Amino acid sequence: QVQLVESGGGLVQPGGSLRLSCAASISIASTNSMGWYRQAPGKERELVASVITDGGSIKYADSVKGRFTISRDSAKNTVYLQMNGLKPEDTAVYYCNANKGWFGTYWGQGTQVTVSS
Repeated sequence: QVQLVESGGGLVQPGGSLRLSCAASISIASTNSMGWYRQAPGKERELVASVITDGGSIKYADSVKGRFTISRDSAKNTVYLQMNGLKPEDTAVYYCNANKGWFGTYWGQGTQVTVSS
């Protein structure tokens, strides 16, 4: 059973920063990709950032480019999302995702990020 545990969410003022962490119960080297998604109230879940395991190719949503950075620590089986310059429209529940191809896709329980003054 794959478990993904997110942490690091919270309330922050506009312009502030947060770092989300996703600790995996498996070796992240065994995944096809790891990513962060978010879902705001009344909206569909959307990709924020992802990193391909083999080669390290990274993708960002246009709305977060230049502000968010995804990184990974394979020794700790942890993926991070550094979020700078936060805006109220970044408010959402953020989910960690592990894609293992034929072996399935897994989600964490989510962590709330609220950007408000």
